[in-house]
Formats: sequence, C-alpha cells, structure tokens
Amino acid sequence: MDAGFDRANEDLWVFGYGLLIWRPGFEFADRVPAHVVGMHRSLCVYSFDHRGTPERPGLVLGLDYGGACRGIAYRVTAKHRAETLSYLRAREQTTAVYRELLHGTLLAESPERRVDALCYAVDRGHPQYAGRLTQDRQLHIVRQGHGRSGNNRDYVIETVKALEALDIVDHELHLLAERLKGSHAPRA
Repeated sequence: MDAGFDRANEDLWVFGYGLLIWRPGFEFADRVPAHVVGMHRSLCVYSFDHRGTPERPGLVLGLDYGGACRGIAYRVTAKHRAETLSYLRAREQTTAVYRELLHGTLLAESPERRVDALCYAVDRGHPQYAGRLTQDRQLHIVRQGHGRSGNNRDYVIETVKALEALDIVDHELHLLAERLKGSHAPRA
C-alpha cells in the first residue's frame, strides 16, 4: 500500500462511480462531479459477499482499465481521513478484489481542477474478476444475486437512478436496469 493514503494532515479525495455515489457512508466536506481518464465503470466483479454468495454470486461495479468514467469526488477533511480510510477498506475490500490507488481525477469546477483521488480499481488477476459478460449473462447473475447488503437487482437499479440524477448515461448499465425493472429475483 502506498504511504500516500496515510497522510494524516491532508484532506483526502475519494472517487465514487457506483454505490459510493448514492450511499457514500462517510462524512465529507465537498461533493463535486468529476471524471477519471484511463478507467471505466464496468459490471465486472462477481460479488461473493455484499450482493451474492460464492454459490450464487451477484455482480457489482468496478473501475476497469481503459476509457473514462464520470462520477463524484468527495473531499474528506484531514480530521476524518483515517476513519474514512478505515471505513472504506472494511466496506470495499472484504475479498480484496479491488486495488486501492490514488488516481488523477478531474473535478468539474470552473476552471477544471485535477486532484489525486482514492479509487477502487478491479484487480483483473483476482478470481472474482468477471471481465466483460454478455447482457444476458449479466441479467441472469444479477437476478439471482442476494448478499448481506441486499438484492443485486436493487443495487443496479439504484445505481442507474443515481447516475441519471447526475445526467450520466452508461448505456449498458441503463439497458440492464430497464430489463431488470420488469423482472424479479428467483426464489431460492
């Protein structure tokens, strides 16, 4: 882990691209529309914990390499930095499927400003990395996924609602949400 994460006397920026947009779960001083270049939002992580189990995995978002991604950057004051890092590590790293990194993030301010923000990028070498799945395969997995944080179907639909509120269109995710709205998870 980079020692840059533990600079206790500095504010911390955190980039949210999925659940962190609509349920950050930590105290922040600023919430700013932002984007990263070199990574994109992708439903590419099998969830064995929050939205599924090893026997019936769900699918959750990860930042995968290539492209660009719009989301939200949160500024956490130095006072709350350590507790926020601890919270996010407990929440995001239950199975270590993400690489915790600082990545250049462009804040949608006038003028645009660049900060290094904490991002959770998928580890492509991890067994939970699903890669690029067909829409039908995603639909099947999400419909049956349910974990300790709830229903996988609701996760996708709520994420799309949050993206829409920010005028962000992720075509594949939006199409999946539309297909899910007319369906229900099968009973176990």
